[in-house]
Parts: sequence; structure tokens; C-alpha cells
Amino acid sequence: MLYFIEVVLPLAVGKTFTYQVSQTEFHYIQEGMRVAVPFGKTKIYTALVISKHHNLPQLYQPKEIHQILDEKPVVNAIQIEHWKWIANYYMCSLGEVFRAAMPTGFILESETIVSSSNDENIDKSELQDDEFLILEALENQSSISIQEVSKILGKKTVLPILNKMLQKGVLVLQEEIKEVYKPKLIRYVKLHEAYSNQEQLTELLEILSRAKKQRELVLSYFQLNAREKKPISVKELLEFSNTTASVLKSLIDKDIFIEYHLNQDRVVFEEEEDLKINLSLAQNNALQSIESNFENHDVNLLHGVTASGKTEVYIKLIEKYIEHDKQVLFLLPEIALTTQLVQRLTAYFGNQVAVFHSKYTNNERVEVWNQVLESLEKAKIVIGVRSALFLPFSNLGLIVIDEEHEQTFKQQDPAPRYHARDAAIVLAKQHQAKVLLGSATPSLESYYNVSVSKYGLTTLSERFGNVVLPEIELIDLKDKYFRKRMNGHFSDVLLENITEVLGKSEQVILFQNRRGFSPYLECLTCGHVPHCPNCDVSLTYYKYKNQLKCHYCGHTIANPSHCHACNSVDLTTKGFGTEQIEEELKILFPNKKIGRMDQDTTRGKFGYEKIIDAFKNQEYDVLIGTQMLAKGLHFDNVTLVGVLNADNMLNQPHFRAYERAFQMLTQVSGRAGRSEKKGKVLIQTYNPYHNTIQQVLNNDYMSMFKEQIYERRNFNYPPFYRLIKFTLKNRDFDKLKESSMWLYNVLKQNLDMPILGPEEPPISRVRNEYIRTILIKIPNEAHLGNTKKTIQKILNSFESIAFYKSVKITTNVDYY
Repeated sequence: MLYFIEVVLPLAVGKTFTYQVSQTEFHYIQEGMRVAVPFGKTKIYTALVISKHHNLPQLYQPKEIHQILDEKPVVNAIQIEHWKWIANYYMCSLGEVFRAAMPTGFILESETIVSSSNDENIDKSELQDDEFLILEALENQSSISIQEVSKILGKKTVLPILNKMLQKGVLVLQEEIKEVYKPKLIRYVKLHEAYSNQEQLTELLEILSRAKKQRELVLSYFQLNAREKKPISVKELLEFSNTTASVLKSLIDKDIFIEYHLNQDRVVFEEEEDLKINLSLAQNNALQSIESNFENHDVNLLHGVTASGKTEVYIKLIEKYIEHDKQVLFLLPEIALTTQLVQRLTAYFGNQVAVFHSKYTNNERVEVWNQVLESLEKAKIVIGVRSALFLPFSNLGLIVIDEEHEQTFKQQDPAPRYHARDAAIVLAKQHQAKVLLGSATPSLESYYNVSVSKYGLTTLSERFGNVVLPEIELIDLKDKYFRKRMNGHFSDVLLENITEVLGKSEQVILFQNRRGFSPYLECLTCGHVPHCPNCDVSLTYYKYKNQLKCHYCGHTIANPSHCHACNSVDLTTKGFGTEQIEEELKILFPNKKIGRMDQDTTRGKFGYEKIIDAFKNQEYDVLIGTQMLAKGLHFDNVTLVGVLNADNMLNQPHFRAYERAFQMLTQVSGRAGRSEKKGKVLIQTYNPYHNTIQQVLNNDYMSMFKEQIYERRNFNYPPFYRLIKFTLKNRDFDKLKESSMWLYNVLKQNLDMPILGPEEPPISRVRNEYIRTILIKIPNEAHLGNTKKTIQKILNSFESIAFYKSVKITTNVDYY
């Protein structure tokens, strides 16, 4: 009998592969284990076993595996089923889901290793300088990687040199697989057993009477040991005794101390003081409503105004689930939000909270994965962004999705282009768990599902502690400019309010949803605007770095002193971003501390934490920020929020523009007056009588919902239709035009539904590739599975045409 395993590779290939194993391996291997397998001529990849069988493949001779990498499965059966659903629903390969789901520390690297051939007949005088350097390096060590060869030669391109050496028989190549994850080992010390009783200790101290520093170190060890009754780390001992490592080394060399290592988690939250939570009457009613809704609905929407205390309701609900030994997943749209939430949850639940997001290192993510896999106490509650959805839960009881309306829950690139909220609801169904969606401004889809009784609804209509909602005031920019009552980008009303608030030692948040100093630079003589050479966009001006930068490909140029078209020196900036607002404020309020929070200031691992903590501790008087400021952050001392230009959110070419503008303005308004002090919101706009602006002013969600749902029904958009968007890219404009037209025509012939395109998007070229889009609107009554099968067949036909092979095509299901 022959033995085979079916594996998935972390590649964008649409099928699984069969590999042959021995009988012993077959019985040892379990589904969910990783194996190293040869693929192609020389490469070795980490593959995941998804099934075992005895069927010989008909089309190819299966290879044997390289090695088994795990002693027990690292992925469970529910995860594999969920990944298959994501691959099927979002029309991508299972390999792409596998690569996105697993921490890269688990997907081992195949690295080419170079070693000497040890051929004694080699004439070293025939070798060139670079070749000699490589051979010299191999005399000192048995093998080196291609990356190390690059460092030795100081060159990026080393393959031609290595190829010549291979031809001369000087080198041999081998593929070696490397385990990327390394456990964190901490050095500890303990006293040798020979000095365990009192007499031997007294003798030891007499021996060390002349070595004063060594004696002090031993005495410090006793003090620490008596105080803490736990293993003593080298770092702790050296800090406590205020001595150097060389003194400790001497004692280890004399066998007085024994050195040993212990594994330690990289992320450990300090135990904080116990947080006591007493729910208000409204919160208690909401909690009871959620629990009763869960009896009839697996998904419940908590629609609570900003600062209504939704987090406290989540905490009390989570507590009930972990009492029954269930795991809880808490999904957030932004890494910035995890900072404050982790502080609140660890204060209440202690070290039962684990965090999982992209700012963590590979090793930290592997550790959290293992904690969840083993259902450890320290990972009962997992807080994370959308990638936390892929963790190996085995006993999931509840998923909480906060700010469920946020567009960042939808993955855009690379594949799988999944929506974390929708994928989480499917995952919960597989675990027979419950889902709680929370938002002050729910997405139209979620609220529509409530209206058709698919989801339950719980409403929290008052702020916690009877704090009043902030007063919202509109400022007409047209009128202010006409009356010359503007100072830079600030109206007189906004400046008066900022001055008043700062005078009371309260804080201000200013919202401008554009980073950089200015969106573009313009020549006043000829009107020329510097554009990115690779993309169809103007370059954003950064004054601090004195350069122009493309936000799409990262291309930068120095700030020009004259126009590139007509050589005029009359250049001016147009529009404004957060950097310009920061500069203007520093001139207007020179004695106040101004902070800025956008993608440029939060690049480091703890970038978010530093800014949020500094603002919370009142180190900044004013914080200027982009949309990352608008979500779920809580600052007691903020009483004024200023929106500098509300119109750039309304004038977006997207069917969700008004919905998003309402959500963004309502959310950012909710940052004001979250404690006893009354808040105020000032919105500067050129169009104060716009329906959406008026709905924000009156905090009228239902009015916005009815208006937008009417528009969506009329124009065939979600939730009445599902959208699939194809994006075609190629460097050759004519080939792209022809191929997109072919795809559109074939789709039109085979599908009886609205198809828009092929369309040039607003930004029609990025990184020197031209772009065309096609949008399919699938009515809810159409069979989604059959429609997707038809679309997939058409895509397969498209890819089989040789002339179109170079055209890249991406599929975005449920385009957001």
C-alpha cells in the first residue's frame, strides 16, 4: 500500500499537492502539522498537511517530503475549514490564506547555502578578487548564505560571481531550511548546592572576605532570595547589587553560582490594580438585552452613542464567558485602539489578556499563537486587529467586534481580500459562538440586517454618568473668508474657542484627514503641478523634510526651487495637511505643546502608545490627527474638537462617501466632553446645509440610514446587491485596454446582471502600471455560488490566453 499526504503551500496556486511518505511517517503525521517539502527544482517550502490518503495522483509522480517540522498540530480542523471558506468566498487560493494566517515565524525560510567543494586541484591564482574573498570566507566557516556573500563583497548582485565559481567547481550549493522562531531565553543564577547549609555559607563568606565585590554580590543574592522566593535573573541581581557582569562571571567560574536559562514570553502585561466596574442602570439593561437577544440571534448589534460605556458592557459580558472556560476574541479596527483597551482589560482581568497585531515581532506573534493553541490561562481573551481572526481557537465562546462599521476591517492587499467582520461571523458559527457588534454609527449592512430581524439589536442612547452629548456648531467657511475672519486655516470662532479651552488647562483635538504639509505644489505662472513619475498623482509636500513625496509608491524628490516646466520661481502650496496645521498652531500658540498623530508620526513599534499616553498625561495641550484619532479613544480632559474641513470627506467618488462622512464626523465629535466637563465640537465647512452635515449636527443616525438605504436600493448597491470588483494592471496601455474589454464582453455575455466598466479609476496609474476596473453587481436573489463558478471559469479562460498572460488581475469580493 502507498501512503500519501495532501498539503497546501504558501503560494498563490489554486490547488493542493500530494507528497509520498513512509508508513511510519503516515501514522505519525496528523492533519494541521507542518512539513518541509521540495517544490520546483531546488526550493524547499513549509507546507501544511490537510489530509492523508492512499490515492496515487494521475498527472504527476509525487515527491517525498523533506522532513516533519512539528511534534503536534499547530493548526486545528476548525481553522482549516474556515480557511477553505475564506478561499472559496473571497475567490483566492488556499495557499494565500495559509500565508496570511500563519505568523511568518512558522513559515520556514528556504535559504540557499554556499559551501566549498574541497577540491584540492583548484588553482587559486586563476580566481578573481571577489571569488578569492568568498573562498577565504569558506576557509573560516563551513558554509555561508547568499545574504552573507552580499555583505562580504559589499554588492547586491552576487549570483553571476557564484555561477562562475560553480562552473569552475569551486563551490557547491545546497538548500537549507531554517527555523525562524527562536524562544526568548533569560539567564538565571542560583547558589551551588555545596553551600546549602549555614556552616558552609559562613565558610564561603570568609573565603570571599578579601574579594569585597564578590562578597557583596553573594549577600545581595540572599537579600533578593529572602524577599522574592522565586528564580533570580542575572539582570535583576546585577541591578540590585549594582555590580558588573565580570564579578558574577568570576563567581560562576569558581562554581559558587550556577547559571541556567528559562524560556520566557516576550509579551507580559504587568498586573495593575484591580479595576472595579459598576454598571449604570442603562448599561445593565443593555447587558440583559444582549443576553436575551443571544437566545434567538447568534449576532447582536450594540448601537450605543459615543461615550455611552460600551467597553464596560463588553467587559461584563466577557467575564461571564471566561467563567465558563470559553475563549473570547476582541477585534478592533486599528492598532491605536489596542493601547487603551489593553490597559482597561488587563486592569480588570490581569494577565489573562493576549494581544495580536502586526506591530508585534514574529517571535511575539508565534508565542501568542502557541498560547491560544494550548488554551492557556494567559490567552483567554485575545485582543487584536483583523489578523487575530486566524488564531487557533479551539473553545471560542464570544467574538466582540468594536467599531464594526470601520472600513479597515476589510483587507485590500494582498489576497485574501476578506472582511474581518463577516469572516468572524462565519468563524463564530463554526464554533457555535456568539458575536457582538458594537458601534455608535453602525454600517448600513449591519443595521439593515437588524431591520430584517437577522441580527438582534440593543440600544444605549445615553452617555455614561449622564454626561451630556457635546454641543455641535457649524462654521460657514465661505462666509468667514468673505468677511476676512480667517487666520490661516482657522476661523475666528475656532481660535476663540481654542484660546478659551487652553486657558482653562483643558485639551483640544483637531481633525484633518490629510497628512503632510500640503497635498500639492503649484506654479503660479504656468499652473504646473509636480507629479510622481511612476503614478498618476501629484506629489505631497512635506515642509519638515523639505521634500515632495508620493503616498502610493514612496517616490521622493527635493522641494524644487523653481518650476520644472517654465523655470518660474513663483511656486505656492495648495490645500493643507496635518503638518501645516501643526506649524500654524505653533505660531498662534507658541507657549503650548502641540502633538501630531498620523501615519508619519506612528511608524515605530510603540509610536501609537507614546503619543496616546503623552496626550492622556496632558503632556500635549492640542493633538492634531487624521482618522486614527476618530475611533474609540477616551481622553477625560478633552472639551473641544475642531474639524478643519468637513467637505473633503463628502466629495469622494465612492458609493459609501456620505455614510463614511457621517460616521467619521460623529465619531470624532464623540471624543469631546467624555467626563463631567461639557464638550463642544466645531465643524468648519463650505456647505453647512448639506444633508449629511445636518444629520451629524442633530446626531440623527436613522435619518442618514433611511436616506442612504433608499439610494442604495435605487442604484443597485449593498445590502441589496453584492459587489465583485476586478482590477486589471499592466505597463502596456493598449494591451490593458484590449484585455479589459475582452473580459467585460465575456462577463456581459455570460451574466445577466449589471456590469460596470471597464473604467479608469481616479488614480489610473500606480508604480508605472496602468489600471482598469470592472464592477459586477450580483442581486441578492441570484445564486452566489453558481455566479462565482461562472466568473471563475471566465477568469481561467482569460489567464489561458497567451497575449494576456502579463496582465495582472485581482478579484475583490464584497468590494468596500
